[in-house]
Amino acid sequence: MSRHFFPLLVAAVLLAGCADPLPADKLDYAGDWRAPGMSLLILEDGSVAYERIRSGASTSINGPLKEFDGDDFVVGLWVFTTTFDVTEPPHQVNGEWQMVVDGVRLTKQNW
Repeated sequence: MSRHFFPLLVAAVLLAGCADPLPADKLDYAGDWRAPGMSLLILEDGSVAYERIRSGASTSINGPLKEFDGDDFVVGLWVFTTTFDVTEPPHQVNGEWQMVVDGVRLTKQNW
């Protein structure tokens, strides 16, 4: 388990009480998605933990998944939300699960 995974998992679990479970047709989104400089943890209970580092700055978001809008998904509480732009929903490429979120190709890690 990477040193970054544990804090993301703890944050996601703490927010689990605020989230609705993923819809059955979106269960492929669940997982620990990674790319250099970006991690996205989506749990089946609807908890999301995101971290991205670029140009020397980091952004992190931890919250419940509010809804799906097509392939995109919205994370947050009340008016404090962020929409993740999914241009390629989860799919398999050569036996690996991948998706493209906010222009970054992520690969699902085994957990």
